[in-house]
Amino acid sequence: MRKPVLAIVLGSLVLTSALRAVVPQKWELRTREDYLRGKFDGISVSYDGTLALAPKAEKIAAPQEEFYLSVLATAEGVTFLGTGHGGKIYRIDKDGKAELWFQAPEMDVTTLAQDAKGTLFAATSPNGKIYKITDKGKGEEFFNPAEKYIWDLLFLEGGDLWAAVGENGGIYRISPLGEGRMFFKAAQNHILCLERTARGDVIAGSGGNGLLYRIGPDGRAAVLFETPYEEVRSLAVDREGQIYAAASGTSTRARKDEASETPVRLDAEVTVTASASGGEGRSGYQPAGGAARDGGALYRLTGDGLAKRLWSSDDEMIYSLLWREGEKKVVFGTGGRGRIYSVDREERVALLLQQSSEQVYQLVPLDSKIYVLSNNPCYFGLLLTEQRFAGEYVSPVLDARTPAAWGRIVWDAAVAAGSSVQLQSRSGNTGEPNATWTDWSPYYGKTEEQVLSPKARFLQVKVLLRTQTGKASPVFNRLTVFYLQSNIAPAVTRLEFLKPNEVYLKLPEQDDVILGVERALAEAPVKKDDLRFGLPSRKAERKGFQTVVWDASDENGDTLRYSLAIRKDGETEWRVLEDAWSETIYAFDTLAVPDGTYFLRLSASDSPSNPLGLELRTDRISPPLVVDNSLPVVKGFTAARNGAALDIAFQAEDSYSYIEEAKILVRPGEWRVVFPVDGIADSRSESFKVSLKLPAGAENQVTVRVRDSYGNVGVFRQNF
Repeated sequence: MRKPVLAIVLGSLVLTSALRAVVPQKWELRTREDYLRGKFDGISVSYDGTLALAPKAEKIAAPQEEFYLSVLATAEGVTFLGTGHGGKIYRIDKDGKAELWFQAPEMDVTTLAQDAKGTLFAATSPNGKIYKITDKGKGEEFFNPAEKYIWDLLFLEGGDLWAAVGENGGIYRISPLGEGRMFFKAAQNHILCLERTARGDVIAGSGGNGLLYRIGPDGRAAVLFETPYEEVRSLAVDREGQIYAAASGTSTRARKDEASETPVRLDAEVTVTASASGGEGRSGYQPAGGAARDGGALYRLTGDGLAKRLWSSDDEMIYSLLWREGEKKVVFGTGGRGRIYSVDREERVALLLQQSSEQVYQLVPLDSKIYVLSNNPCYFGLLLTEQRFAGEYVSPVLDARTPAAWGRIVWDAAVAAGSSVQLQSRSGNTGEPNATWTDWSPYYGKTEEQVLSPKARFLQVKVLLRTQTGKASPVFNRLTVFYLQSNIAPAVTRLEFLKPNEVYLKLPEQDDVILGVERALAEAPVKKDDLRFGLPSRKAERKGFQTVVWDASDENGDTLRYSLAIRKDGETEWRVLEDAWSETIYAFDTLAVPDGTYFLRLSASDSPSNPLGLELRTDRISPPLVVDNSLPVVKGFTAARNGAALDIAFQAEDSYSYIEEAKILVRPGEWRVVFPVDGIADSRSESFKVSLKLPAGAENQVTVRVRDSYGNVGVFRQNF
């Protein structure tokens, strides 16, 4: 069922763009991506974002093991299960009775296969072997490839058995008599999966670098597709010859535009490998390892290798996939969240089911049903076509960013006769719900009610779907929660002064003009110059100006206004420089105030976004600011000839800042820097004595130039 189109579509867990405390905010779930952030128990979500009851799952009473690695369903209705770390194979008959069928000496039974006569074959790892099992407890070594891992087995029509192996990354062809050799050697460490096509080719997926190979009956192989992932671990082929490939793991490289070099057929003593970009897979690589930590993708490929990505995730990887011809869908199970998805011919992705196990490890068809093998914890069961009678969905946590008052909860659903939809909510002040959160509220029976959970920063909603008949599921379309944030006072995180006289000048705004450009342009030239955007101003010096800059923020996202006031040290009254200022930079003329030490008060208010009486303000006092516009003076100046030199002595003084530099000049000579008697200019009063060698033709006037630390310059002249 498609949902009615609303005028406003807000996306995943949407907060409105203009967060203002006086305006109620809206949190909405309405798309598939929105819902997938939550948790599902017996609930499906469609491609267009509707919740419904999931298909029924029926658990099969399999022997308790640490985990299972393989499952085989036979035409006779018998099922075989291979374990991990126990080396056991169980047989489950039509009536559900389970018994230990074979005990392998190796730890893991990685894959099971059956030949045309119905004989069971099992591959084990590590130090893998292939066993032929003819009856309970009766099995013998069929073939030993001397490889560490055997990942997949595939019988061809002629009776030959193909085995995909690692860590040497290749495929063995084994005759019905158990005689075999490696006929294909890949550059990757592992060949993980094999699948036969309608025209007789075999498709193989590799691990280390996720490549998809096409291998002909004659052994000739070519790289059909190079994924940007570490491995291709599962394959399926539909009747039209389209290939579905599950790629997962760490991204190994960017997609290449050029095809990889292709391997050729191997003769008895010759090994030729494919040359694919990237190095060998990591040592000790184990595709069948623990819980998924990396992402993955599902690709659909045409017979000539044209690929299209149908699904991808950053935190789920695909363990198993299968094609459902009757439904024209590909079904796949993921690790990380234990989910089973489907993708139809129109490329519409739906979540069928989420399990309590973390990994949906293998999916095997059984008529209209699907065997589901899952791990962490271990589970074996059937996914049926009938729907459940009840299920619940728990939303992701809404973070209001501040303590919030909850408004209305509004939802939309199609409820058939004999079915029901109920909602509950809970709130708390931790990002993850825990014992400090409130209990779930009473049920919301109406589609629009006041939220019953108390004021808090976080909120979560539970949706419960039920049906009495099991034939018509209620369909949940949309959830909206309104809330009002508590007003939080603004925060001023930085308040700094630039150097005295330093200001920023705004650059002139004008269009760039290309000089000498041709007249007959097909279209206007594309602008790709970010320099002007990144440099909206430049620094300059302007006498007497003092610039102050600051950073301020507001938890509510409110619009802020600033007020600046100044107070002289020793006084109590603040004098306002500017009120209702909107920028975070301010330059004022210090020539309008007497020299002295001052403090600046910056007030940040959220008044533009809040009603009168509810606005909040934050004040911050600056470090001391020295205003010094007086010029340094020269006192006690003496100058006397001493042969060809001139002996000079004087005192330089400033009222508020230290003397930074002194220079003297007797023309036609040059300005000469002079140091104070104590060797360093670092105080408001400095004594200078210097003997200056007079240049030829020197005039009888000496000029002294003194600069203080605030850039004020005093000049003194005297004849000698």
